[in-house]
Amino acid sequence: MNLPLFIARHIYSANDAKQKVSRPAMRIATAGVAIGLAVMLVSVSIVFGFKHTIRDKAVGFGSHITVANFGTLHGRSNTPVCMDDSMMRALRGIDGVSHVQRYAMKQGILKTDSDFLGVAFKGVAAEYDTTFIHDNLISGSIPAFSDSVSRGKILISKIMADRLRLDTGDKVFAYFLGDGDVRVRRFTIAGVYQTNLSQFDKVLCFTDLYTAVRLNGWEPDQASGAEVSVNDFDSLDIVENSFVDKVNRTVDKYGETYSTETIQRLNPQIFTWLDLLDLNVWIILALMLCVAGFTMISGLLIMILERTSMIGLLKALGARNATVRKTFLWFAVFIIGRGMLIGNVIGIGLILIQMFTGMVKLDAATYYVDTVPVEFSLPAILLLNVATLLVCVFVLVAPSYLASRVHPARSMRYE
Repeated sequence: MNLPLFIARHIYSANDAKQKVSRPAMRIATAGVAIGLAVMLVSVSIVFGFKHTIRDKAVGFGSHITVANFGTLHGRSNTPVCMDDSMMRALRGIDGVSHVQRYAMKQGILKTDSDFLGVAFKGVAAEYDTTFIHDNLISGSIPAFSDSVSRGKILISKIMADRLRLDTGDKVFAYFLGDGDVRVRRFTIAGVYQTNLSQFDKVLCFTDLYTAVRLNGWEPDQASGAEVSVNDFDSLDIVENSFVDKVNRTVDKYGETYSTETIQRLNPQIFTWLDLLDLNVWIILALMLCVAGFTMISGLLIMILERTSMIGLLKALGARNATVRKTFLWFAVFIIGRGMLIGNVIGIGLILIQMFTGMVKLDAATYYVDTVPVEFSLPAILLLNVATLLVCVFVLVAPSYLASRVHPARSMRYE
């Protein structure tokens, strides 16, 4: 029989009305562990939710890796590169690539009778993955984009629709400058999307790849570049190295040089902000572990002082110092376990409520989302529980030595 465990269980389950000090201390220690764990669970869930939601939005507009001319990638020019069938097959054949899609950019002006707005037209073809746009479509539908014919339809953002007072089905004229003349096209608004990622929503609308290529005066097999999706975001750097070795610095038949960039380098301000969230969550985790640890230390010290006579009796009966220390450590584990159970119920409950109801709202203009995004991650929850238990028990090892310093004869004073 495990004697320290037996004694600790008896002390924890005892309901002695005379214990006016230890019971409140136990409740405070339990509450400290519960609150600390609940805050850590919610914090990690929100950080994971923010990072993945904002990352997916940035990727939705530009994919994981972009292959284009160096000047095009860095906004210095809109120089086309050859994206014929052989080049597309070569890109798809690189290990780790899941999808490749062409695109062509063209600057233009949308004009109504009362207003006008400068926008960037992004021409896409039939292979374009419209999942992201579909998930953020608020009205209308997504047209069948083509690289061989102009359908005269565009998708615009809600910001554009509000500024120009346009809606699905409306007609709008677009003006394009180039080669010393002005070209005019009439488009039909096929749909309106809203991602709350304002730096894209303010300027980007979608049309056919054929239209964008023709307006730029390019050859049919030319495009601004190709957007590449990878199978696993965590392996993005590995896949990029393959692109650097196989694609970068190669020259197409028109004499243009290919270059590649990842989504992090094309949007550093977004991903730098997301990296700062990691620092915030580490600070929160450290503070909450300190709160849980200090409340447990206080509760254990109070219990040792209150049980001084019991400690003296155990030692008089032959109990070793290690047995006494283990008894109070087991007692602390019971308190920690109860606090963790309560903390998990509170933390996971709040996560699930926010996940299914979106109860807590945010300013989309500042945070890119209109509700607090949360992500339920079972491995993270298990890791936080194990870390909380280990840290709390570890910080109690030193205070438990006070119990072994109690002298049996002197302990008779504490009746």
